[in-house]
Amino acid sequence: MRIAVIGAGMFGAAAAKYLARDGADVTLIGPGEPARPADHTGLFASHYDAGRITRGLDPWPFWSRVSRASIARYRVIEADSGIPFFTEAGSLMSGPEGSAQMDRLQSVARRDKISCDVLRNGELAARFPYFTFPEGTLGLHEPADAGHIDPRAMVRAQITLALRHGARHLAEEVISLDDRAGSVALTLAGSGTLHFDRVLLATGGFSRLLTGEQLPFKVFARTAALFEVTAQEAARLSEMPTLIHLLPNGEDPYLLPPIRYPDGRICLKMGGDRVDRELRDRAELVDWFRSGGDPEVAAMLEDQLTARMPGLAIAGRDRLACVTTYTPDNIPHLTDLSERVHSVIGGGGRGAKCSDEVGRLGAMQVRGETLPDWAREAAVA
Repeated sequence: MRIAVIGAGMFGAAAAKYLARDGADVTLIGPGEPARPADHTGLFASHYDAGRITRGLDPWPFWSRVSRASIARYRVIEADSGIPFFTEAGSLMSGPEGSAQMDRLQSVARRDKISCDVLRNGELAARFPYFTFPEGTLGLHEPADAGHIDPRAMVRAQITLALRHGARHLAEEVISLDDRAGSVALTLAGSGTLHFDRVLLATGGFSRLLTGEQLPFKVFARTAALFEVTAQEAARLSEMPTLIHLLPNGEDPYLLPPIRYPDGRICLKMGGDRVDRELRDRAELVDWFRSGGDPEVAAMLEDQLTARMPGLAIAGRDRLACVTTYTPDNIPHLTDLSERVHSVIGGGGRGAKCSDEVGRLGAMQVRGETLPDWAREAAVA
C-alpha cells in the first residue's frame, strides 16, 4: 500500500516512522524550516524552537495518556536515532490551592499514579528560591519523566528513523489533493503529480489549504518571548524546572528554564497570550509567521516574568511567532475524510510533548485500524 503523510512536523514525522516500521510504502511530504523566515512566502510550521514543556500531568485523560506514552519512549527514540532531544529538568504546575484546576490536577495524579511532590508556600520557596508565588499557592512538581524537549531535534530523530525503515522524504509543498476513484493524486511544487492509495494529513495550522471546510477547527496566533541570560545566570538557575501557573481567570502562562538556542544564546522562554487572534487563510498565516510575533504580548509576558522571578538578570530580549490549532473536542481530529484520505490534525497547544503517541494513532487511522475508545474522549468541560 502506497501511503503519503503530508506534513513533516511532529505528528507527521512520528506517523511516517510507525507506518514505515510496520512495512508500509511511505512517502513523507513537507518542506523544511525556512532559512530566512521574514522573507519566506511558503509554508511554516510551529516546531521551529528549542524548548517545549513535557509532563505527564494533564487534567484530561486523552492528553495525560498520550503524553505519558510518548515520554516513556523518548530515550528509545534518542538511542535509536542518535539524536538527543529530551532534558529531564522536571515540571512544576502551580495555582491557588482549592481552585478547580489544581483540584483536578491532584485527582489526575492519583488517577494515573503520576509521581509528584505536593508543595505549599514555604515548601515552594525553599525548593524554588528563584520563584515568587502568592500566598496560598499549591505546587505539583514532577521531578522525573518531565522537563522539556527540543522539537526541532525530535522531528529530526523521527524522520531519521522513518528513513531508516524505508520511508522517503520529499521536502516540498503539496499544492493540491485530488481524491479520485482508485487513488489520491497529489500535485507537488517540484515533483509534479504523484498517486497514492491512502493519504494522512498532518498539516497543522495550514490544513485548510487541503481540507477546505471539511473539518471544524480554529488556528490562533501565539507569541513566545525569549529572555537571554548570561552563562553565570543560567548556572544559578541550573535546577529550575519548567513552570505552568494556572490563574483563577483561566490564563495559564508557561515558562521554560535557560536553554541554549541554535545561535548560541541562552534564553528563558515564556508564553501565554491573553487574546485568541484567529488566522483563517494562507496569507494571514504567512504574514503572522513572518512578523515574528506581537511585541505587546512579549511586553506583557516580561511583566509576568519579572513578577514571578524578580531577581532575574535579563541580558537581551527576542520573540517567536507560532500558531496553535484547536478542535471543538480539544483532541486531534483522527478522522476519515474519505475512504482514502485521513487526518491527524489539532494539537491544541499540547501536541509537541505527546507527538509520538499521537503520530502512532494517526498511523492506525490511515491503516483503517480501530482506535481505542479513550482516543475519542473529548477534553472539554
